[in-house]
Amino acid sequence: MAARLVWAAGLVLAVAGCGTAPDPPTVAQSARPTSPSPSASPSLSVSPSPSASPSPSPSRSTAPSASPVSTGRISTGWEITVYYTAVERFHDGDPTQVTGCPRLECTDGDDDLGAYPADFVDAVRDEGTGRTSSGRYLNWSYDTGFWLDSAPRTSDGGTLVPFVSAATDPDVLPRGTRFTVSGCGSQEDGSAAPQKVCAALRDAVWKITDEFTPGLGGPRHLDAYIGEETGPGFTDSQWYLTLTGARLLLG
Repeated sequence: MAARLVWAAGLVLAVAGCGTAPDPPTVAQSARPTSPSPSASPSLSVSPSPSASPSPSPSRSTAPSASPVSTGRISTGWEITVYYTAVERFHDGDPTQVTGCPRLECTDGDDDLGAYPADFVDAVRDEGTGRTSSGRYLNWSYDTGFWLDSAPRTSDGGTLVPFVSAATDPDVLPRGTRFTVSGCGSQEDGSAAPQKVCAALRDAVWKITDEFTPGLGGPRHLDAYIGEETGPGFTDSQWYLTLTGARLLLG
């Protein structure tokens, strides 16, 4: 969600920087976004995120519209970014008051939602979702604003599932499309993706459940939700990456 999304364990990995690796599920589950529909009746069983949303994420330029990508085949030339759920206890910025909706079925609210570290609030805007110290989730989307919830949300009010939920523009891959990552391509600087990160992305079975914020997607761009950040400095870890030239097997 936010700047990167419309809105967003069994593998323990050593990572570069301060963050540690999120835990992908041992068995793939079925499953960053616009605001959830007020009429949605989401499941509350749980990520990553962004949808929407999570992470100081690089801003994306407006992408051209594209024809839908056909399924049932290999599709090449994809850009994959990750999104995650920010965790308040890993942030320590100045307290920032947040206003919004106290529940899901609300838009453009002005209720007092509490004060949170400034960098945590920024991460929620970027990634679309964050877990507060009280255990509730502070979610955000461009057309709803902030709201408190019991789970990190997809664009239709469902629950983000780590290493399952993904987001694209809806005119590229329709909601419900399943895929696997058959090739990780390279990072933005041209280097190979970290082997363990690539393996985790390739082992997952993904499903399109989210949408990008308008103008931030594109014809071969998707976001993959990897769950909650696992420590301070998560965005300096090898898990916070963008892949280019990735290859998908569309189901």
